[in-house]
Amino acid sequence: HYYITNNLSMLTTEEEDKPDFQTPGVVNNPVGWGPISIPEQFRDIPYQPFSKSDNLGQITDWTGNLLERRYRNYNQQFGTGQHYSYFHEEDESSFQLVDSSKPQRSLYQRSRARYQRTRHQRPTQRVQDPKTGRMTVIPKYNNPMRRNNWNNRGHDNKSNVKLKSSVEVRKDWELQIEIEFSQIAKKYLNYPEKDITNLVECGTLEHYDKKYDRITTKAERPLTMTNRLFHYVSTTDDPIIRELAKEGHVFATDSILATIMTCPRSYYSWDIIIQRVGSRLFFDKRDDSDFDLLTVNETANELPGGDGGSNSLTKLSLEATYINQNFSQQCLKREAKTYKRPNPFANEEDDNEPSSVAYRYRKIPLLGPGAEPLTLICRCEVDAVTTSANGEEKYMNIKALNEWDLKGGASEWRQKLDTQRGDILTTEMKNNKCKLAKWTVSSILAGSDLLKFGYVTRSMPRSSGESIGHSILGTQEFIPKQFAAQISLDMNNAWGILRVIVDRCMQLKDGKYVLYKEPGKGILRIYKVPLNTFEEDNDDSDEEEEGK
Repeated sequence: HYYITNNLSMLTTEEEDKPDFQTPGVVNNPVGWGPISIPEQFRDIPYQPFSKSDNLGQITDWTGNLLERRYRNYNQQFGTGQHYSYFHEEDESSFQLVDSSKPQRSLYQRSRARYQRTRHQRPTQRVQDPKTGRMTVIPKYNNPMRRNNWNNRGHDNKSNVKLKSSVEVRKDWELQIEIEFSQIAKKYLNYPEKDITNLVECGTLEHYDKKYDRITTKAERPLTMTNRLFHYVSTTDDPIIRELAKEGHVFATDSILATIMTCPRSYYSWDIIIQRVGSRLFFDKRDDSDFDLLTVNETANELPGGDGGSNSLTKLSLEATYINQNFSQQCLKREAKTYKRPNPFANEEDDNEPSSVAYRYRKIPLLGPGAEPLTLICRCEVDAVTTSANGEEKYMNIKALNEWDLKGGASEWRQKLDTQRGDILTTEMKNNKCKLAKWTVSSILAGSDLLKFGYVTRSMPRSSGESIGHSILGTQEFIPKQFAAQISLDMNNAWGILRVIVDRCMQLKDGKYVLYKEPGKGILRIYKVPLNTFEEDNDDSDEEEEGK
């Protein structure tokens, strides 16, 4: 009995010594989660806001040498942090302890202060007054050198090269339409390739010699001159287009259409003659124009021809055209594919044979949403034909890229073409963006399966009496549609540009017009000209030749 009573008393004592457990209050937040009010024990405690992107660093900084630019955005958003500043509570006017010592400046602040001091200490420029003969001081903002530097900022060497206009705009020309490149940059037209039909095919095509695909910089070949004739006949002088005049509404050649469809990439000046005859449009070119000459580095940052001489714009265009003509005929075999109709421009009285070329007159529908359907008749050119591995014949256009700027007399292509061909092609895409786009559009218009490029460079003469020669360093082959995507050429946009210009010309009255691209400006102008414009110049040139 004693044992049980003693144990019960001990249990009672232990239970009295245990602390009481009180259930904490749980606040119900029906909107979200977390507390809905500030607890009493945490009320009125100072709190400094912070950004979640801040890094953990030192607790305090007694010197104040913080990077100003690093914490500038933080101070603008969350303030300068006055919550933990010390205030004297016993004094009636509370004050804040500040550091009265001279703060240390960062390296950026010291350099800027030094620049501000020296800028005002620079000597002023003095010039001699031509009237009084005295030396006068040029004000800072009236200094012509400062004005020129300000006006020329951001400009490249294009402003130093004087670009000539392709044609002189005469006083009797009437401006009809102005089209800025920004207006046609986003015009698109879906192009149905299946609806294209070949109306006439004529000429002679030779096969491509695949030996030229094995040319390297160590096994280069000299470029030889050909004696073949190249015909650049305008649209209205083509006898086959005259036969097909009832088949369509718009008539042009592939080179003219390529120039129009790639006009936003052009920088030089060019012009095209437009003749509106009833419901038909004829896009033509002048006989005495440089329309068929190839451009060189048209879209480069530094235009050639600034120093003149052999590297002038005219001579470089002639050289590039000469290289393309000879290369397109040199890399061919004498095995020819002859069409039923011969070359329409060949003449039996000519001493030299015509070049290897096939003319394809194609019928292309020009469709547009909500617009009247039109039919385009285009004369396209194909340079050669080749045979694939499975024996299938494929049409080919052959072009040449030429290196003309030999730095220090050394060819960069000879050093890099075999190992860094992609870099060289990328540079050509940048400097000759317009020319490459024209070649690609012409190949697509002609229905060519392949586009062959040849890399040709200058060969420096061994003696002073020799002329500059050229050498073939290699070739490269592309599919036209794939190459168009590689140079960022959108064919739907190209067809949209053509459709816009055709629609604007269809609104004109019957007569003769000139589509003019001004040099260095992104704008097209259409002028109405008298019917005898450019014919008087041709008559004068014919009389001079007869007089000679």
